[in-house]
Amino acid sequence: MELKVGDEFSRERHVTAEVIRRFADVSGDRNPIHLDAEFARATKFGRPIAHGMLSAAFISALLADGPAGLAGIYLSQTLNFTHPVFEGDLVTATARVTRIREDKNIVTLSTLCTNQNGETVVTGEAVIMLLDLEAPANHA
Repeated sequence: MELKVGDEFSRERHVTAEVIRRFADVSGDRNPIHLDAEFARATKFGRPIAHGMLSAAFISALLADGPAGLAGIYLSQTLNFTHPVFEGDLVTATARVTRIREDKNIVTLSTLCTNQNGETVVTGEAVIMLLDLEAPANHA
């Protein structure tokens, strides 16, 4: 499938206590706002919030498989965190192709995460390089 400007791709993920805990384990980010309900109750959020970078990881996962099944790697990603994500939320990561540089296989995409209520939780822009899967692997 050929990519074109305007193509859009989405994937949903449930944010569970286990997903938050596992992200804390992998990232090493053990800020109590994410893991300690008593601590979080005293904040303006009133309960634990998921790591902002967890939503960013959902965008990464969407792009890792590559738009339309094409494999891609990150060159850059900007992120704006606009609303907290809570345990139990359903986050939809969406990427829309905004620019294609065919001579370098580089694709620019607007990125967005929303929750089950349609609230925007993250916005940004990603630049990825599509990989040529037909090229022989060189594993020296």
